Parts: sequence; C-alpha cells; structure tokens
Amino acid sequence: MTQYHSKPVSEDGIVNWSTEENAIWHDLVARQMSVIQGRACDAYLHGLKLLDLPRDRVPQLPEINRVLMETTGWQVEPVPALIDFDRFFNLLGNKCFPVATFLRSRDEFDYLQEPDFFHEIFGHCAMLTNPDFAAYTEHYGQLGQAATPKQRAYLARLYWFTVEFGLVREGKQTKIYGGGILSSPGETLYSLESDVPIRDDFDLQTVLRTPYRIDIMQPKYFVIDELSQLFQISQLNLLKQADLAIEAGLLPPLFKPKEPAHVE
Repeated sequence: MTQYHSKPVSEDGIVNWSTEENAIWHDLVARQMSVIQGRACDAYLHGLKLLDLPRDRVPQLPEINRVLMETTGWQVEPVPALIDFDRFFNLLGNKCFPVATFLRSRDEFDYLQEPDFFHEIFGHCAMLTNPDFAAYTEHYGQLGQAATPKQRAYLARLYWFTVEFGLVREGKQTKIYGGGILSSPGETLYSLESDVPIRDDFDLQTVLRTPYRIDIMQPKYFVIDELSQLFQISQLNLLKQADLAIEAGLLPPLFKPKEPAHVE
C-alpha cells in the first residue's frame, strides 16, 4: 500500500529526524507559507501562530501537544502510515489526532497520496486550536464509532469536504480551513482562484452524496458561512442523515474514473 513507514517514537514522544528530513520540512514550510497568506482563514493563521512551528527542523510531538492541550485539550497520537477506521474514529472521539511519523521524500515533494507528517501537522493542527473545529472533529469521531460500515462510507464524505477540503466565508471573501488544501500549494491556489472547480454553499445531504477522488484536484468544494456552523452540524443526528443519503444514493461523479494500473 505504501513505501513509507513511520519512524520510531521514544517514550517521551521524540522522533529522530534526519538532517535531510529537517531540510525537507524547512522547504515544505517555506513554500507553503508563501501561498497561504490572504488565503487561509483567520482561525488557521491564528492557530499557526500559537503552534509557532520551527522552520529549521521538524517539530516534535510534545511541542504540538503542549499547545493543543492548552487551547482545546487535544493531542496528536503517533500512528503507523496507515490505520483502520476503528482506530481512526476511536482516536478522534477521544480528542487524539492520528499523525504518521514519516515525511515525504524529495521525489514526492509536490504530492503524495499518503498523509505524511507535514500534511497532518502543518495542514491540520492549527485548526485543532479552534474550539468549534475541535468540537466538530471530536463529535465526528464519536459518530464514526457508532456507525455501520455503510454509514461510515457516507460520513467519510463529510470529513473529506470539511476537515480536508473545506472552505469558509470571511466577510466578502472565501478562505480555506481544510488541511488537505492548506498542505498543498497547488490546491491552495486552485481552490480559490481557478475557474474550473464548483464552489457551492454547504448542504449536508449533497455533501454526504458527493463522490470524490483522493488523487486529483477537487472538482467541487463546499463553503460554510462560519466555523461555528461546523459545531451546529455536529449536533444534528448525522447517522440519520447518513441513512437518508444512503436511501437517496450517490450523485453522479464530477470526474472520470481512475484508470486501472497497467500490468505487463
């Protein structure tokens, strides 16, 4: 499934990052900082300031955890490169955000399918300092624990179009809060400035029924009015909403199917 393997974590949460990994981290952060200004939402930029991520080295988990604990009571939890849904939902439901302790190689500097340390820390952790976003993510994990496999498949789209690829209005502007966008320079620009994708007002049933692919620029984004809307969404009976979406069925995909790998 993946060429990457999480690096060992000591008892006190320290990862022995290499000199090359520190250099890759520096270059990733420098590149992304140059494009998020004026595009990331205020809550994300505020969280990033609180985290005060180092530029010259990869941050350590205890540094992140100290800030998250002080703001919303969350923690990051080191995990292997891939974990199953049961553990994923269990961690979120207990205010622990799973973080794979590996960093992309230079060969995949621009894009990799697996969520690496940069994606999880730079993309997501700043938003976890926001109370509304943090409460939404915790409740999502608790819902996932209670959901059937079929319901989980539909709830995955809710996570995708909010936590990963969500947009939010700030005054008359549209800004980014989704970590999948905020860790990608190309998608940061594309999501806001390209005339190709659709940007729709958030509608829960439409979100639950909209197919997505993980390996392309998103053809559609959903825009919430403010971050407090996430908390309001989390208070709905989302399992019932998932059942309604299952009954209605998926909407037609806005992308071509992925071509199967060619085998000689």
